[in-house]
Amino acid sequence: MSRLDISSRGIAEFAAQGGQHDALFELGLSFCTGRDGTVDLIEAHKWFNISAMRGNSEAKRYRLELSRDMTRSEITKAQKRAREWLSSVH
Repeated sequence: MSRLDISSRGIAEFAAQGGQHDALFELGLSFCTGRDGTVDLIEAHKWFNISAMRGNSEAKRYRLELSRDMTRSEITKAQKRAREWLSSVH
């Protein structure tokens, strides 16, 4: 399976329009690897969380692994951002 080279901005716009959980997962990957800039674990957790909520089982695993490297405060912040994003698109 090939991967498309799409910027985080393009994926975010797609996701905001009801994009598939795979696009949301790709956003998480982008932020946890620093593909489009610096690594941001809070944003990565946020996107993995949203992707997992929309049915991506791999995102659940990544979210769990990522949370092991985060403080409780960072996880809380990521969860808050996920809720804010979800409420802004619905």
